[in-house]
Amino acid sequence: MSLVCAISNEVPEHPCVSPVSNQVFERRLIEKYIAENGADPINGQPLSEEQLIDIKVSHPIRPKAPSATSIPAILKSLQDEWDAVMLHSFTLRQQLQTTRQELSHALYQHDAACRVIARLTKEVTAAREALATLKPQAGLVVPQAAPASQPAVGAGGEPMEVSEQVGMTAEIIQKLQDKATVLTTERKKRGKTVPEELVRSEDLGKYRQVASHVGLHSASIPGILCLDLCPSDTNKVLTGGADKNVVVFDRREEQIVATLKGHTKKVTSVIYHPSQSVVFSASPDTTIRVWSVTGGNCVQVVRAHEASVTGLSLHATGDYLLSSSEDQYWAFSDVQTGRVLTKVTDETAGCALTCAQFHPDGLIFGTGTADSQIKIWDLKERTNVANFPGHSGPVTAIAFSENGYYLATGAQDSSLKLWDLRKLKNFKTIALDNNYEVKSLVFDQSGTYLAVGGSDIRVYICKQWSEVLNFGDHTGLVTGVAFGEHAQFLSSTGMDRSLKFYSL
Repeated sequence: MSLVCAISNEVPEHPCVSPVSNQVFERRLIEKYIAENGADPINGQPLSEEQLIDIKVSHPIRPKAPSATSIPAILKSLQDEWDAVMLHSFTLRQQLQTTRQELSHALYQHDAACRVIARLTKEVTAAREALATLKPQAGLVVPQAAPASQPAVGAGGEPMEVSEQVGMTAEIIQKLQDKATVLTTERKKRGKTVPEELVRSEDLGKYRQVASHVGLHSASIPGILCLDLCPSDTNKVLTGGADKNVVVFDRREEQIVATLKGHTKKVTSVIYHPSQSVVFSASPDTTIRVWSVTGGNCVQVVRAHEASVTGLSLHATGDYLLSSSEDQYWAFSDVQTGRVLTKVTDETAGCALTCAQFHPDGLIFGTGTADSQIKIWDLKERTNVANFPGHSGPVTAIAFSENGYYLATGAQDSSLKLWDLRKLKNFKTIALDNNYEVKSLVFDQSGTYLAVGGSDIRVYICKQWSEVLNFGDHTGLVTGVAFGEHAQFLSSTGMDRSLKFYSL
C-alpha cells in the first residue's frame, strides 16, 4: 500500500503525518501551508512545523497517471504536445512576418524622407543662387566702381547679347600694335635669363600629388573639361564642366569662390582675366559668356558663332577675345562693349576650327582645324599667313611659348609637334604612346617647361625636349593642365571630376 498526500493526492517524496488530523502530507507542501495559515488543512486546528512527524519509507514508487497507463494514451499525450509545439511555431512565424513588414515600412519611410531632404536641399541651393543673382540687379548690394574696361551691362542688369560686327578701326589696330611693341621690348629686356624663383628641373621631377578636389562639379554629369589659372594670382583656379557650370576655386583656402550657371550645354573653354575679377567661358551652345566673379552672375553674352565654340583666347591687352568655332569662323570681339569686331573664315579650306590661341605679342594667332592643319593668321590684316601640315586627325590643342619662337601642337595622331615660327617648319616631333589623346598643352610663364595633358600628364623641358615628369594619378582622361607661378606647382583637371595639384 502506498501513502498519498492529502493535499496533492500524489505519492509524497518526503511523507510526514499531522498529529492533529492524523493525515499524511508531502512535507514541502504542508510546510508552505503552515507558513501561510498556521493550521492543519484538514480540520483547521493550530499546527506548527515542529509537530509534524516524518514517516520513514523506502523508495516510494509513484503510480503512473491514469492517462499514461496504455500505449494509445501515451501516443495521445505525445500528439497533444506536438500540436502545441506546432501552434507555438506558427505563432512565432506570424510575429516574424509582422516584424518584417513593419521594418520594410520603416525603411521605405526613411528612404522617402531622404529623397525629400535631398530635393529640399537642392531647392534651397537653387533659391540661394537665384537670390545671389537677383541682389545685384535689384540694387540690394552696393556695386563696386567698375573699371574702365569692365564689360557692359544692359538695362536692368541683364547681360547684353551682341553679334553684329563693327569692324577693326584704325584706333583698335594702333592699340594692338602699341601693346605688341611694349611686350616685345619687355621680352628683349628679359633676354634669355631664367627667373631665379623658377623651380629647377631636378626639383620639378620630384613633384607628387599634394591635393585632390572632386566636389567642384556635379557628380550626375561627371567631367571637368577645361582649366585656367589667374595670371596675376595662380592660386585662383577656374574650371568648366560637363554639368554646364563654371567654377572659381581658391587653392589656398581650398574652397569654391563662385559657381557660375547660365550655359545650356557643357563648358569647353575658360579664361581668367589677368587684372579684373572677370572670367570668360565658351560652350557648344554657341555662346561666349562674360562673368563677374564678385557678383556671381553673367554680365554679357557674346553670340559670335552659329555652331559650337571650340576655342577661346584672351588678347594681351585684356580687352579682346579670340574665339574659334565649328562654323569654320574665327571671331575677334571687344570685351568692353561685347561687340564682334571681325569674323573670318578660310573659304578655300571649308573646315571646322577646333582650337585657337594668341601669340604672346598679340598680332598673330594660331588655329587648329578638323582636317589636321595648323593655320597662322595676321590679326591686323585678317589673313592666313602660314600653314603647318603634318598631323593626321583633328588638331586638339596648340600653345605658343613665352618667347614667341615656338608653337606646340597636338592632334589625334598620338604625337606632339614643335614648330619654329621664325623658320616656319617643324623641328621636333615627340611620339607618344599608341592611342594617346592630347587634350591640353601649356608652357609655363618663363617658357622653360611644356606640360601635356591627355591620357596622362607629362612635362618636358624646352630646348632639350626631354621628359622630366609623368603623372598617371587621374582615373579618367586629363582635360586641362596649368603651371602655378614660377612652376611652384602644377594643376590638372580630368574626366574623373577631380582637380589635382602637384608640388614638392
